[in-house]
Amino acid sequence: MTEDVLDRVLDRVLDGAASRFSVAGKVAVVTGASYGLGQLFAQTLAAAGADLVLTARSADKLEETKKLVEARGARARTVTADVRVYEQLEAVTQAAVDEFGGIDVMVNNAGIGDPRGLHSEILEPEKPKEEIETDLVGTWYGMRAAAPHMLRQGSGSIINISSILGMGGHEHRTPGYVAAKAGVNMLTRSLGCEWADRGVRVNALAPNYFLSESTRWMFEQSGMDEWVRSRTPMRRAGSNEDLVGPLLFLASDASSYVTGAVIPVDGGWSASAGYAQQTPPFDSWDEANRPILPEA
Repeated sequence: MTEDVLDRVLDRVLDGAASRFSVAGKVAVVTGASYGLGQLFAQTLAAAGADLVLTARSADKLEETKKLVEARGARARTVTADVRVYEQLEAVTQAAVDEFGGIDVMVNNAGIGDPRGLHSEILEPEKPKEEIETDLVGTWYGMRAAAPHMLRQGSGSIINISSILGMGGHEHRTPGYVAAKAGVNMLTRSLGCEWADRGVRVNALAPNYFLSESTRWMFEQSGMDEWVRSRTPMRRAGSNEDLVGPLLFLASDASSYVTGAVIPVDGGWSASAGYAQQTPPFDSWDEANRPILPEA
């Protein structure tokens, strides 16, 4: 590419950079929108200009999220639904079409876990089924309910909320959750390929542990904060602002050539190969003779 052509390309891209990340005028559906990350995602999309359809099982908590969204200038509608029931999610996506004329972004966020941390050999045999029905089947239902509308209009972005715990083996004891999230990752890749040539992108965010309403007690009472930091190269748990940029990237035209991707938002957790849970021995071995970085 010649220098003058490159200059024109860069000028065009940079001049439109802000608009590429905008979701102004788009219609987004967020499942599990009654608290935690779902509430964060709804407010983020609202602040960036989208209109929202919010869904969860709790009508009262959905109304709280609706007030937060409307305070940011967005239009919003709430529809109570259980993601384990396909017909209810179909009604949610239809509500987006009826109320706002279409659906551009589908955030499949609803999920559950088992915080007890029981060893798998003593876990109730049926317990993982609950997580799989919500976290995997519920995500599939959300994708399936949104896809016909998006495929008819020839565009759309489906964003699944996965987890680092679906990306590899580890000592965390939630067999249903990890199986479900691994399934979400493969559904994301498969449908991201299947629907790509018809204008519908499917991607996933795979967060590390994040401080939220539902996880705060674990960090504050169980000593989990130290454990998470020990496994994470950035040495901290995630915070809400860490997810805002990745969400807007996938929801907006900035990611127009990205599909079938599972994007880790994890401070380096998934990039490591058995990251140290204690100070590496070579950090203290022969410390007296270790070379010192010269001053700048």
